[in-house]
Amino acid sequence: MKPLFRIFRDSPRIALLAIGATVAVLLLSSVVVLNAVETRYRRDIHRIGFNSNWDLLHDVRSRLGVETDSLESMLEASPEPSVQDAYLVISLADRRLWYRHKEETIYTTRVAVGSGKSLVQSGTGNEWKFDTPRGRLVVQSKEVEPVWVPPDWHFVELARKRGLGVVKLVRDKPLETGNGDVITVVGNSVVRRHADGQVEEFDVREDREIVVGGNVVIPPFGTHQRRYPDVLGTHRLNLGDGYALHGTNKPETIGQAVSHGCVRLRNEDIAYLYSIVEVGTPVYIY
Repeated sequence: MKPLFRIFRDSPRIALLAIGATVAVLLLSSVVVLNAVETRYRRDIHRIGFNSNWDLLHDVRSRLGVETDSLESMLEASPEPSVQDAYLVISLADRRLWYRHKEETIYTTRVAVGSGKSLVQSGTGNEWKFDTPRGRLVVQSKEVEPVWVPPDWHFVELARKRGLGVVKLVRDKPLETGNGDVITVVGNSVVRRHADGQVEEFDVREDREIVVGGNVVIPPFGTHQRRYPDVLGTHRLNLGDGYALHGTNKPETIGQAVSHGCVRLRNEDIAYLYSIVEVGTPVYIY
């Protein structure tokens, strides 16, 4: 039997094929390793204990010796928080919030979180899932005496509870009531215009919506009837995409999974957090 080096010397083509096969195996192995690293990275990021468990995050970073540019971009987009910075932590399972600075817990309290329920509007394809998002968010802005602008799902949900239909009011397209009156928009107000020409503005509040002909009326955005005071409590810390930490007019719900995605606190709790939490503070929800 010829030694291996003589086979390669006498048959260059065989040598090239062997080298090519070796390179292919190495490349395939690299892809498998990279995929495994990325999968492990994503898994571990979601498993970070959030109670100052920065050692785990450092360990995840240290394992990325063969990281790709995309992985590096992910890390840069969500940089490791400094233990010297303040941050908020929310546990959906425990329904509790912690405000921490370095290793110290400055404040902790119970909260209400998303119910996890779904709402489907028949015949439209509209569907809403009421989950509190997990991951890293940031306090983007703060408000005193926030006003709630209810999304369409509020009216759909209310109509379902009452066994009613839903109809959208469109500007310049009045709704007839069947008795000669019409529901229309004048300026930024939804009004009832009577047959005799008199105009009556609707006083709309939560659970006191406009109902016409067996339908809950959805007022247009920008009207006074699409703005509800007091529902969100005294203060709000906005997290973006419609999510926030805010107070509530239903303190009995604190400690439950009952919200439509936001994190509710007692008014005294959110007022205190408003006074000490700065815009830009990271919020970790797990």
